[in-house]
Amino acid sequence: MGLFDKIRNEFIDIIEWTDNSNDTIVWKFPRYQNEIKMNAKLTVRESQEAIFLNEGTIADVFKPGMYNLTTQNMPIMTTLKGWKYGFNSPFKADVFYVNTKQFTNQKWGTKNPIMLRDAEFGPIRLRAFGSYAFRVIDSAKFLKEVVGTNQEFTTDEINEQLRNLAVTRGMDAVAESKIPVLDLASNYDEVSKLITDKIRPEFNELGLDLTKFLIENISLPPEVEAALDKRSSMGIIGNLGAYTQFQAANAMEDAAKNPSGGMMGAGMGAGMGFGMMNQMGNAFQNQQFNAQSGMNTPPPPPPVVQFFVAVNGQQTGPFNIQQLQAMATSGQFNKQSLVWKQGMSGWLAAETQPELIAMFGAVPPPIV
Repeated sequence: MGLFDKIRNEFIDIIEWTDNSNDTIVWKFPRYQNEIKMNAKLTVRESQEAIFLNEGTIADVFKPGMYNLTTQNMPIMTTLKGWKYGFNSPFKADVFYVNTKQFTNQKWGTKNPIMLRDAEFGPIRLRAFGSYAFRVIDSAKFLKEVVGTNQEFTTDEINEQLRNLAVTRGMDAVAESKIPVLDLASNYDEVSKLITDKIRPEFNELGLDLTKFLIENISLPPEVEAALDKRSSMGIIGNLGAYTQFQAANAMEDAAKNPSGGMMGAGMGAGMGFGMMNQMGNAFQNQQFNAQSGMNTPPPPPPVVQFFVAVNGQQTGPFNIQQLQAMATSGQFNKQSLVWKQGMSGWLAAETQPELIAMFGAVPPPIV
């Protein structure tokens, strides 16, 4: 390298960044020990911003465009450096490029099942996963709050934090929505909006904006899904009796096709199939009839009615209906006898009680 080239390379006169990656958010221009020449050309492409730092302090931020660096378009740097108007000497500054495009297809998901309370199933565990997209909306804040002094900052370095925000706040939003678990699949759009509104402010605190949040799946534990599959199968089958008869008919057909028994085997198979079909069909019909008529278990026996009887001012008993009938027949008990049973407010004549009045008509008249 000649002396002229060495002197020329001590000063930077072109600053630009062409990003060939898909995940770089912030990139520091490699100035090293070189000084930036006043009137150097700064190129900021679409979906980029350039930030100048003076001794660690954020100075000027440049939007997309091409600039000749002068004191006029670097007002903050000029103030920090104490330059006079027209200053034209090389200077040192850290230059960071920030990528403001959307970073799409960022994955999120629950590492462990999340416990929620559902109105239909009670406490239940859920897993969920999906994707989201974000972009930088405040380059200076993002650089200050997140990046710091990193020479290069990619999505991998912040995705863990953003995923934790999505899961923690997102599942909280699902719980607050009170949407039944079985209805979540038909409400993914509504739930996604709830989660977006819930976590967007926290993205903004980092200088980011959550541009898209998508739910790909919310799933139940395997054993719960298996139980739901059985429940769905029962609903599809419908009439168990008819289904059993259909199964029995298939079994009969298979038995009749048994080549080892020939025509006799076919006849026996058909007879066995019909018998099995009738037996199982009747069993299911009886079961359905009993379930509909409430005859699965016999009703409880009626309570035994007992009366106390006042005899010569003394309480006797209690006596059941059969005992009172015998007393009436022997003349020890009549219509005017005072009786009392549980639930009565006081002693009354026997003829006032529906359970007793009938027995007095069957008593033969006294012998004259």
